Amino acid sequence: MKKSKKSTFIKILGLVKQYKLSVVSVIFLAALSVVLTLYIPIIIGEAIDLAAGKGKTDLNGIWRLLIKGAAVIIATGVINHLISTLNNRIAYGVVKNLRMKAFTHLQKLPLSYIDTHPYGDTVSRIISDADTFSEGLLLGFTQLFTGVMTIAVTIIFMLSINVYIALVVIVLTPISLLVSKYIASKTHAMFTLQSQTRGEQTAIIQEAITNQKVIQSLSSEKETLKRFDEINEKLGKYSLKATFFSSLVNPTTRFVNSLVYALVALFGAMYALKGGALTVGGLSCFLSYANQYTKPFNEISGVIAELHNAIACAERIFELTDAPVQSPDGNISIPPEDIFGSVNAHGVYFSYVPERPLIQNLNLNITPGQQIAIVGPTGCGKTTLINLLMRFYDVNDGSIRIDGININDLTRESLRSGFGMVLQDTWLKTGTVRENIALANPDATDEQITEAAKKAHAHSFIKRLPKGYDTVLTANGSGLSQGEKQLLCIARLMLTKPHMLILDEATSSIDTRTEMKIQSAFSTLMKGHTSFVVAHRLSTIKNADRILVMKDGNVVEQGTHNSLMEKGGFYYDIYNSQFKG
Repeated sequence: MKKSKKSTFIKILGLVKQYKLSVVSVIFLAALSVVLTLYIPIIIGEAIDLAAGKGKTDLNGIWRLLIKGAAVIIATGVINHLISTLNNRIAYGVVKNLRMKAFTHLQKLPLSYIDTHPYGDTVSRIISDADTFSEGLLLGFTQLFTGVMTIAVTIIFMLSINVYIALVVIVLTPISLLVSKYIASKTHAMFTLQSQTRGEQTAIIQEAITNQKVIQSLSSEKETLKRFDEINEKLGKYSLKATFFSSLVNPTTRFVNSLVYALVALFGAMYALKGGALTVGGLSCFLSYANQYTKPFNEISGVIAELHNAIACAERIFELTDAPVQSPDGNISIPPEDIFGSVNAHGVYFSYVPERPLIQNLNLNITPGQQIAIVGPTGCGKTTLINLLMRFYDVNDGSIRIDGININDLTRESLRSGFGMVLQDTWLKTGTVRENIALANPDATDEQITEAAKKAHAHSFIKRLPKGYDTVLTANGSGLSQGEKQLLCIARLMLTKPHMLILDEATSSIDTRTEMKIQSAFSTLMKGHTSFVVAHRLSTIKNADRILVMKDGNVVEQGTHNSLMEKGGFYYDIYNSQFKG
């Protein structure tokens, strides 16, 4: 067994551990079910011997055996029902806990993981792979214990009837096992590739649905269809190979088992005809045992494909749950109202990938209450600086301090609760307009929510919605314009009344007149508090207390609008470039 597969088995056993009482019960009931199932051929054999006996047939004896057999069959049915119920509890309980573990771990992963893994693939691991794992685990638990117990007990029963015929059965068994093992090694590789490709397919479907407007506007339907067709073709190829190899197991083992059955019938008949210790009823019992003995091999061989598919899916889920979590949280907690808003960065270095340096030796000293504008060309590090302030990413070197405290020493909750944040990309959840505005302050009253919407100039369009503040929105806010979505996010910010503010192109989709009114509301809201404004339209930040001009990850200039214009440097060039003509 490969090391990765062995570690996967150990992790699965760890998940099953909390259901050990149910597992023990299943093993006990499986053993009892097997014993009762194998006792039925003995009853039938005795009945055959009574019917075929010399002289008068013992009808009373036959009836007693039939009643006993019926009772055993009913008891076996009840036990199998209990086994199935317990197996369901184990399998679905394990997958429920695994999904919860994966989703909980997802909340602890650094933003770099989310940025570098397709959303669709991550969704596929938590949903599709978990379902496949559950089905394989359920099938394995249902048939594995019963199969193993059937094989073991049948061997004991056959040896008690006739040692030589039993040895014929046992000697031929390894042929079936060797064939199954060879095919299984081929099957696992194909199922692993199938799971990985299914994740790629989920990712491209999610991407296409989310960006359908962009695809249509760029007339990229053919390219998107071509990409999907390539992945779909690859998935079909791997699925076909996986199914082909897995389907070989059952017929090959059935052939070996049929051969075993024929040899048992031949040798058993010879013993019976010679007048040996084996009676006709005993031969019937032995043939039944031979069939019972080979049947679990057929079932287990069918389970092998499902188990390999389940293990391949489990490995993908464990890749997610084993991914390194974000760096340790600090232990200092400051209430939001106690944050003054001084920000100091000293010797900060950061890059997303080591071979491509971005921010190098950044130094900043920002006093409480200042409005800081961050400008510069695309890719210069403006949003990256915001990510570092919020500790979505950790600096590679240097330090950032809030009110003199290193942000690495603060709890993330304490740090982020001190900031209010509105991004260019809006985020709405499935729920009413009221719930979306009150997301960061669930205890807000209806009056406070309405007042926040008025300050964000969102009240008028909300009242025009079918049910006003009780209108249910989807996760992507379908039915609303991009500007209306931004206004709802701004209303959410107005409700929280943050002590520090981050605006990353927060009004990029709003008309100029409304933007001016919102800027005025922001000025009132942030009076005496520190704010960071990332802007491309430089006319909106002319009144900032300080403008940081970034280029290639460095702050190349800083000062007020007038001082930077008088300097005639990089800021002067990009400002004038917006107003040419």
